[in-house]
Amino acid sequence: MAFDTAASLAEFRPVTELDEDDDAAALLAALDGPALLLDHNRTVGLVTGEAARLLALDPLAPQVGASLAMVLGRSRLLPEARAALTNLALASAAPACRLVDAAGSGLGARRIALPRRRIALLLQPDYAPAESLPGWRTDPLTGLCDRTSFRAALVERLAAGPGALGLIVLDIDRFWIVNDTLGPQVGDQLLATLAARLRTALRGSDLPARLDGDEFAVLVGEGTAMDELDGLARRLMDGLGRPYLLAGQPVTIGLSAGIARAPEDGLVADTLLRCASSALHAAKTAGKGRCAAFMPEMHARSETRRRMETDLRRAFALRQFSLHYQPQVDVSSNCLFGFEALLRWQHPTRGAVSPAEFVPLAEEMGMMAPIGAWVLATACKEAAGWPAPIGVAVNVSALQFEEGDLMAAVREALSRSGLAPHRLEIEVTESALLANPDATMAMLRQLRESGVRIAMDDFGTGYSSLTRLQSFPFDKIKIDRSFVSGARGVAEGRAIVRAITGLGASLGMRTIAEGVETLEQLERVRAEGCTEVQGYLFGRPVPAADLPAVIAGFASEPMPVE
Repeated sequence: MAFDTAASLAEFRPVTELDEDDDAAALLAALDGPALLLDHNRTVGLVTGEAARLLALDPLAPQVGASLAMVLGRSRLLPEARAALTNLALASAAPACRLVDAAGSGLGARRIALPRRRIALLLQPDYAPAESLPGWRTDPLTGLCDRTSFRAALVERLAAGPGALGLIVLDIDRFWIVNDTLGPQVGDQLLATLAARLRTALRGSDLPARLDGDEFAVLVGEGTAMDELDGLARRLMDGLGRPYLLAGQPVTIGLSAGIARAPEDGLVADTLLRCASSALHAAKTAGKGRCAAFMPEMHARSETRRRMETDLRRAFALRQFSLHYQPQVDVSSNCLFGFEALLRWQHPTRGAVSPAEFVPLAEEMGMMAPIGAWVLATACKEAAGWPAPIGVAVNVSALQFEEGDLMAAVREALSRSGLAPHRLEIEVTESALLANPDATMAMLRQLRESGVRIAMDDFGTGYSSLTRLQSFPFDKIKIDRSFVSGARGVAEGRAIVRAITGLGASLGMRTIAEGVETLEQLERVRAEGCTEVQGYLFGRPVPAADLPAVIAGFASEPMPVE
């Protein structure tokens, strides 16, 4: 790469004049390209225009007379690359080395000795893969810098002096689904392809990195106003979220992003990383596919979430979960016919944790398949000890259809427990039928053919569709408690209960009303034709050890009537 040497010499005046007896030919030959000239003290005597461009040096900032460390500190080179170039200048390394700049591009550097103990450092663009460059820690899968190198670059930028910079952290939403459904090799292919897109989408002043797993970061050197950072983050989310062709099929992902800024959110590297991470967690908690800027109150929420994630993993490993069971009663015969299994978590210090708090988190963490399999196995094992024909109803998460082999989990639970299949009822919500309706329906048919009963849970609260009820012969429709309690208005709730029970009767399906707490509510749902009931009127959820007494109580006392 040639340049006008005379123009460069005029632009960057040497700190000392060239003597008549200097080997000018050697000097000019050495400077036939982007180069730095250093005197015997390794003070910068000349920086060519092309070298200044490659290193992204400010042409107005004084370079001549400055130390090499000072000049390199203003460059786009990362800390490890600056150290390698300094070693090259001090003759403590081989006469050539390869570096990497903040954009992830490679640079070649060569040392040439000159008269009067001077040296020239020649630079040459070298776009070799970053992982092949010495003195530079990279992520082996993506070729981006790793967390250690990224943190070092962030420390260096912050130490360079006052000035704004931005930090964007991106995370793939539910990346574990790709790993679980397509395999870890396809997951790695996705990460590598995404990293390549990320690198090409950024400017030369931006530094991308893979922090951990499916979490990436960008150190933004220009355009650090919040609206600019937000715009960049959203463009990255859109571009990185375009479909990928993996294993011969298109794969679509979503991303969330968190933003932090210096100096507003801190001047310490670890603080900024925590702020961006807290903002990312806030974005994911708000519903994924979102971008959030850091706010101080996010720290507390983020720390609470992190602790909850750790505690949830520990709870599963240490078997802190248990099942409680709530009675289900037949309206016409006044008989107890089954129990619904309800998951409970007794935290060692917090006490009972609401399922509404930990179940969504378990779904987001990809833990519902193993937790759901444990629930099935435990419920079947405990139900096998009850008097026949009392059965058990188990609610299945929509994600168990997507990420786990539900059929295998059911078969294993029945086989190990010896429970007859007709005594197990699987409750499935309408949302489980939306993501992949054909595959879900096929699995439900397999379950039903094996003798397991299937119930549509919380019918009428979400995406109710008569087509779904007609396309699959559910055994039962479960009426949500909001229609029973009067939360939607007594008249409206009663009309909806009447419509659902009528629909169930016409399709040959039983209907069960949940949340029945008073005799008045019982009479209403009975009058509207509901065939089964469940609620506090008949008993609160209790652990398995208390069930013999509950069963005996139903055998000796009639069901409540008005």
